[in-house]
Amino acid sequence: MTVHVQPPRAESCPALVLNADYRPLSYYPLSVWCWQDAIKAVFLDRVNIVSEYDTTVRSPSFEMRLPSVVCLKTYVQPTRNPAFTRFNVFLRDRFTCQYCGAREDLTFDHLIPRSKGGLTTWENVVAACSPCNLRKGDHLPRDVEMWPRQMPFAPSLQDLHRNGRLFPPNFLHESWLDYLYWDSELEP
Repeated sequence: MTVHVQPPRAESCPALVLNADYRPLSYYPLSVWCWQDAIKAVFLDRVNIVSEYDTTVRSPSFEMRLPSVVCLKTYVQPTRNPAFTRFNVFLRDRFTCQYCGAREDLTFDHLIPRSKGGLTTWENVVAACSPCNLRKGDHLPRDVEMWPRQMPFAPSLQDLHRNGRLFPPNFLHESWLDYLYWDSELEP
């Protein structure tokens, strides 16, 4: 099937993916699909279209508005514990070096260096800028008097969601807003 897209460009039309309970599959990173994956899921009858863009795709025998919000027909059980990933470490530490507060050139540092038996775990890894990481090297924090602003810990999903709200995605379509912040406190 050949698809012709009208302006605005379809590449700028991702679809927010909601679980069957109308909550995003994930907040950080936000669960979105490219328009091609969203249309494929519609044709495979895996999702319902909740909202649409004004942008249309066409083939010789078919025309469809691009979905902006889709909802899975089958509920997917969310994970209970966040995955230990570089992104989630940075999110837990609010994309800030835990030694100096810098926000650029981030990497991660082992409090107890691996050369001294330290493990790569939530409780031993912090976000650090490259200069601080190089300065600390393979020393213990007490040896170089470099203490993290916040001691590392295994975050809950709620911890990551709370921190993630401080860093909204670059693109939020207005049709998504009704589904992103259901658990926010209401103003009196």
